[in-house]
Amino acid sequence: MKSLDVKVWGVRKRNTKKSSYDVRWTVAGNVFSEQFRTKGLADHYRSKLLRAAHAGEEFDTTAGLPDSMVEKAASMTWYAFALKYLAMKWPHAAPNTRNGINEALTAVTMALLDDRPGQPSEELIRKALRNWAFLLPGPDDRELPTEIANTLHWVAKASRPLSDLGDAAIGRALLDSLKLKLDGTAAAAETVRRKRRTLVNAMHYAVDLGEFKEDPITAIRWNKPKVAGEVDPRVAANPEQARSLLTAVSYVGGYGRARGRRLVGLFACMYYGALRPAEAVGLTDADLNLSEVGWGTVLLNRTRPSVGKKWTDSGETHDDRGLKNRPAEEVRLVPIPPQLVAILRQHLDTFGTAKDGRLFTNERGGVVGSSTYYRVWQEARALALLPAVVASPLAARPYDLRHSALSTWLNSGVDPTEVAERAGNSVEVLLSRYAKCIDGRQEIANRKIEELLREYE
Repeated sequence: MKSLDVKVWGVRKRNTKKSSYDVRWTVAGNVFSEQFRTKGLADHYRSKLLRAAHAGEEFDTTAGLPDSMVEKAASMTWYAFALKYLAMKWPHAAPNTRNGINEALTAVTMALLDDRPGQPSEELIRKALRNWAFLLPGPDDRELPTEIANTLHWVAKASRPLSDLGDAAIGRALLDSLKLKLDGTAAAAETVRRKRRTLVNAMHYAVDLGEFKEDPITAIRWNKPKVAGEVDPRVAANPEQARSLLTAVSYVGGYGRARGRRLVGLFACMYYGALRPAEAVGLTDADLNLSEVGWGTVLLNRTRPSVGKKWTDSGETHDDRGLKNRPAEEVRLVPIPPQLVAILRQHLDTFGTAKDGRLFTNERGGVVGSSTYYRVWQEARALALLPAVVASPLAARPYDLRHSALSTWLNSGVDPTEVAERAGNSVEVLLSRYAKCIDGRQEIANRKIEELLREYE
């Protein structure tokens, strides 16, 4: 039926307890309607119908849709859509985010494959998706090994239609599959949350493309794994334990090789300054103000996270970017105590800096990798702590030094606003994450309440 017989009406809000909006139109005298949760979605859908009508497209009198919308819904597979979504997200995503998107798209694609003849092994399919399909440049823009090309050709044929995700049962089964690791055991709650977030974001893009009227995933009633939002107080080292651990670092690898000695200052920045590891790795001599007496300052403006060559635009293992969750040009001034000033002065006297001014380097002068400082830290824990404590969560990871620092500051009575400013967090995030680490504050609060009550006795 030609579009001359099509009339698209306006968007109408329904008078129900839950706001919704209708788009109504007629094709050859037959009335059709679609319901949306928001006016924006309804307007978007109406605009698509109007464009098709103005372009003279034919409308299907049974479905009430222009042929382009009917054919598009029938032809788009999840895999084809995932490649489009990746191409849209990749240029604007941080390297670690790219890795997470890749991991999530791989997991969802594996769950949305039909049985077809000639199926490669799951290991090979996952390798092809992880290392070739969901990277830029994409598989169509570079030469692939024959085995990989054949595998991705099979995936393209076996991938289920994107429209299948509109079925709540399929969507729920897909979400359930994200809860499992490859060995069938339960995945970490944070991993599940991250993969679901990518899936939901992809569905928002599908809505933008007109593949769905609204996100089909968020409408599914599904029990999300609970993610622990608070820091475990057992990881926080007290000042005496922290000093012992920093001393032990200096013994790792022997004095001459200095595998540990060159990293004492790196770990000290995490403990005394509450720097994130990637912030400490990126420190340069120009960022420091080391006074002769008293406190100094560190001006943070960059991070050097270790993410892997295939995720960075530069092709280097470490990304070079601004502060976490901040505009690229933003800086953060962190006062540092005399203990850290002394350690950094000694480090500069002993090791100097790299050619680009970086304070901390590996043994070859390169950027310190996370695996490098993690191994040194584990060896230092074994030297500094009793076996029973080594087996405990106490300062189990280098990042726990930052947790220890923030817990110490809060327990010493420093105003949370000041702590949050130095840490680069919001006050809300700071207090919610470190609530269990603030020892002794309940007793102080009890005394204040008791004193107030006594005044009225």
